[in-house]
Amino acid sequence: MPKTNFGCDYTMEERSTMYQELFISELLNLQETIVATAFEGATYPWEVLSKIKDEILSIGPSLSKEEYDQIGEDVWIAKSARLAPSASINGPAIIGHNAEIRHCAFIRGSVVVGEGAVVGNSTELKNVILFNKVQVPHYNYVGDSILGYKAHMGAGSITSNVKSDKTLVSVKIGDVKIETGLKKFGAILGDNVEVGCNTVLNPGSIVGRDASIYPLSMVRGYVTPGSIYKKAGEIVTRITDYS
Repeated sequence: MPKTNFGCDYTMEERSTMYQELFISELLNLQETIVATAFEGATYPWEVLSKIKDEILSIGPSLSKEEYDQIGEDVWIAKSARLAPSASINGPAIIGHNAEIRHCAFIRGSVVVGEGAVVGNSTELKNVILFNKVQVPHYNYVGDSILGYKAHMGAGSITSNVKSDKTLVSVKIGDVKIETGLKKFGAILGDNVEVGCNTVLNPGSIVGRDASIYPLSMVRGYVTPGSIYKKAGEIVTRITDYS
């Protein structure tokens, strides 16, 4: 039987080489986020979810007053960011340079919106890191998740961050389940991931760099980088013609 957690049965050497495709370094370019220090000492990206609030509270007061305004309690917004009057932003939160927060966006707290990112009409964010240039532009819900550089979620696509039976979330890779110890964990999208319209990313979904998800998909587990997810059990390798 495969081992399903990172308990004492594993040596430190074994742990350091397990499931490397899920390592932070394989999924995310840390040069494309203002909160890169939150990832220090972590191996897997979901380990960072519990640190988002404290990282914002640590970094926020040190941000340049020439570049950022502090609006309300624990909310720092870059002067170059564009905010719709109808948007609701609760702290702690950092909104980066040239980000756009559109009509009726709802930021519930513990949220980092990267440089040039778009948070769109009626999109809701909670305990989230959006790397630079991420787009969640139309009716998206993103909770307890991390979206890598230039990741894009199509209209109506969401992360489901709590299991229906309220048990702890695990990450499935192949036939192995990795226990995260988290009750709330939505999805990790690697850099340049494209998620089609009205897709549901189930709790603990991990999507590798440069992968694409078909519209109306229900994703669970790990999607390999550079692949096209058509439906469960049908994932094909992207063929790129540079000729």
